[in-house]
Amino acid sequence: MKILQSNIFKRRIKKLHENEKQALDDSVKAIVKDPTIGAVKVGDLKGVLVYKYKLSTNQYLLAYTYNLEEQEITLLAHGSHENFYRDLKRQS
Repeated sequence: MKILQSNIFKRRIKKLHENEKQALDDSVKAIVKDPTIGAVKVGDLKGVLVYKYKLSTNQYLLAYTYNLEEQEITLLAHGSHENFYRDLKRQS
């Protein structure tokens, strides 16, 4: 399984604390085990899946796409729910 990262995703994860990076790594591992684990989005975000996870009391979202033929996961965005979908639409 090949894992790719968008430029925006790369920039955002550089700013994370160590515990946040660990929780993100655990989430990516869960996605690699089962790429269909995320909620499939429709409309403007068709083809994007979003995986939700908690870190202490905060909920974070991880947007990604999955290409079955090429066995490839592309990590698009990561962040809290506030303005997450708006920013994801701009990027798409």
